[in-house]
Amino acid sequence: MMNKMIVGNLLYRPIRSLISVVAVALEVTLILLIVGLSLGMVNDSKQRQAGIGADVVVMPPGSSYIVGLTGAPMPIKIGDVLRKLPHVKVVAPVITQISTNGTLEVIAGIDLPSYQALSPFHFIQGGPFQGPDDVLIDDVLAKAKHIKVGDKMEILNNDFRVAGIVAQGKGARKFLQIGVLQDLNGSKDKASVFYLKLDDPSNAALTALRRLHASEASDLPGRAGLLCR
Repeated sequence: MMNKMIVGNLLYRPIRSLISVVAVALEVTLILLIVGLSLGMVNDSKQRQAGIGADVVVMPPGSSYIVGLTGAPMPIKIGDVLRKLPHVKVVAPVITQISTNGTLEVIAGIDLPSYQALSPFHFIQGGPFQGPDDVLIDDVLAKAKHIKVGDKMEILNNDFRVAGIVAQGKGARKFLQIGVLQDLNGSKDKASVFYLKLDDPSNAALTALRRLHASEASDLPGRAGLLCR
């Protein structure tokens, strides 16, 4: 009897039943779409961060798990203190900038020698920076936009020359020199994240948990809130 009442009610008001079905289906589809996009962004970020080659990542407190969404809140002098930690071989400061010009993307400003010391770039075409107006891009972006070495591209309302195309999976798809990006976003002597290479990856936990001496931290505003991952 109950089933007949339900079916009868649905058939008696077919327009309302159809609207209800469409509404529920749309809600479920949007939820699955949002979850899929979020998981995709997190997994893509995780894979690209793994390719950088760092053993420890130092970020400010409250940072997003998607590296690059933090801005540049840390003094770059923190790198000098981090280099004094036991087991630390390389400290690579990186500044990031979110760009929404066409698509949402993270642009990385790097110190090329220290960034290369973490894990070297594999240059598919071209080579390192030759001047302040050079940019490195990965092969995914190059194929998608049909970009070749020597081409011009606009980044943050400035024109840059593509100096090299590198293999994907190195943290970002566009790389500028750290000083250039600091000037463009008004973050002189600031960094968004520090990547640390250790003498042995098994020492990562010891390095992340070690507290810096108070005298070392006194001249570095905000150092106490650093987060090691």
